[in-house]
Amino acid sequence: MEQIDFDKMGGFVPGVVQDARTGEVLMLGFLNAASYAKTLETGFVTFWSRTRQKLWMKGETSGNRLRVVSAATDCDSDTLLFRVEVEGDGLVCHEGTVSCFTRPISFAATVGVARG
Repeated sequence: MEQIDFDKMGGFVPGVVQDARTGEVLMLGFLNAASYAKTLETGFVTFWSRTRQKLWMKGETSGNRLRVVSAATDCDSDTLLFRVEVEGDGLVCHEGTVSCFTRPISFAATVGVARG
């Protein structure tokens, strides 16, 4: 099993979820060692709910579970990328959209800001 560095963020790592077919980024959640182990065991992305303080398999109530097609870690082993197939109606976000990333940010205000 790949060694994941859960220590950098106090026991958690970010988990990016991407649609394996379209490449669209669907959501981001956090995993601890227990949720990572559960994901490996079941084949479905399982996060640690920081608000409810318990394991949370995305889609366990809505039916929109995230079946892992492939997984990778970044070069520092402190972030996970899950390429998934979404079960159910495909609406991953609790607001009823395919992706949680639906709110555009205008960068017009940053024009002329020095980039380093």
